[in-house]
Amino acid sequence: MEASAGTALYPAHRCKTIYLVRHAQGVHNVEGEKDFAAYKSHALLDAQLTPLGWSQVDTLREHVTKSGLAKKIELVIVSPLLRTMQTAVGVFGGGNYTDGASASPLMVEGAGNSGRQPISSLNCPPFLAVEACREEQRNKIPYSLSCH
Repeated sequence: MEASAGTALYPAHRCKTIYLVRHAQGVHNVEGEKDFAAYKSHALLDAQLTPLGWSQVDTLREHVTKSGLAKKIELVIVSPLLRTMQTAVGVFGGGNYTDGASASPLMVEGAGNSGRQPISSLNCPPFLAVEACREEQRNKIPYSLSCH
């Protein structure tokens, strides 16, 4: 029996949409463009975002907010690497944190030498750092898709 356009294995209200977001530009990306061996450097394993990376975060946050997608996100799953957490918090976090707010900061001021203001946990989805989403260094190919 063939499924018609109106039938599916699961009803739409029981399905979830998953969006995959790659981290913004990190210091390791800049160094890796100069010398591919830098991608395997232990010193750059947990690289922070660059100023361009933070600009990319701001652009994506604006798009996610304007499109209405920000209100639909139920959970953010992220690798425990600094660059991925900075990207996720910058895009999906609750905005600028102010002292006296009823929620704690999701990111403290200047996290990872970012020079950025703290980001609030107010009105944002929960975040879950999952080691299984962490980038692996073996056979690293620039611009490949990975779980981060």
